[in-house]
Amino acid sequence: MNDAAANPMCGIEAIVVGASAGGVEALLSIFGDLPQAFGLPIIAVLHLPDERRSQLAEVFARRLQIPVREGQDKEVIQPGTLYFASPGYHLSVEHDRSLSLSQEDRVHHSRPAIDYLFASAGDVYGKRLLAILLTGANQDGAQGLAHVKQSGGITIVQDPDEARIAVMPRAALALHTPDHILTLSRIASLLASLESSPC
Repeated sequence: MNDAAANPMCGIEAIVVGASAGGVEALLSIFGDLPQAFGLPIIAVLHLPDERRSQLAEVFARRLQIPVREGQDKEVIQPGTLYFASPGYHLSVEHDRSLSLSQEDRVHHSRPAIDYLFASAGDVYGKRLLAILLTGANQDGAQGLAHVKQSGGITIVQDPDEARIAVMPRAALALHTPDHILTLSRIASLLASLESSPC
């Protein structure tokens, strides 16, 4: 069917996702139908208040068919697993494809910051990265998404008209033109088709 030139989704090795306000529902919507056999790692930053321990991994693990965990420092990224950033820590990808936690300064008042994850993953995976930016109320993620694009990766922004809070998608669109502007249902379909599409 499609060859690699016709299907730029060929060869994707990892997915990074960022969201803020309205993000839990958005993430459940795009990950809800992923099959148990889904083989790509997904690394997500969802802005949360620092002071509380995150229940995200538990909430998502009950709803999804793929394994879900909070990313740990020096943890080697496993295929088919969804990793969430811990509250109060930046999450980044190292060149040996492990996760790294740090408490460096906040970016756009956020730690974890989407920009931090996206930029590091772009450096490691290059054109084999798919980055998705969803609903949110600040500018975080816009520069990181542009960095992924400059590194050769594929970028998706949630359609701002559909986003619960459109500030974050609109900030990304003001900075660069993503490969796709999609509704949540289209993003979900694209993710579900990633591995089944012939390369």
